Amino acid sequence: MQIKSRHHLRADEIEELEAGIEAKTGVALDGDTYEMVELADEPFDVVLVDGETDVVQFEDEAFLTVQGANRHGPTKGVVTVDAGAISFVSDGADVMRPGIVEADDDVTEGDLVTIAEETHGKVLAIGRALVDGEEMTGDSGKVVESIHHVGDDLFEFVV
Repeated sequence: MQIKSRHHLRADEIEELEAGIEAKTGVALDGDTYEMVELADEPFDVVLVDGETDVVQFEDEAFLTVQGANRHGPTKGVVTVDAGAISFVSDGADVMRPGIVEADDDVTEGDLVTIAEETHGKVLAIGRALVDGEEMTGDSGKVVESIHHVGDDLFEFVV
């Protein structure tokens, strides 16, 4: 990934970012420094919070990265998968209904969600909900499109 530019966020941008992340994930970010890293060859940018790759910016929508979610422990927008789904989700596969053991009922189609494993609550991926939260469990069908996962370029990104 090639860095196009870097700059610190203004106070109003930080306030908007923090409010958006808290509304979607329940995480109250409280960093001292927020730096936008614009990437030349990716459909997203990265926001460093105190030097950590905690936030990813997809167009006008900010969300936690896998690392950020594991550091801060989201309480909203979480989809939990069973042990059988871990290797697939960790490799970037979309999430299928049979692998889901629990989903936040407040999730609506199109929302960004964190995908965690049930045993330790470790976040494996970030995805976009293809159905509402109450419709995620069941016998068949794809319900979350994976957009960022453990081991992908964003996960490995170092500034």
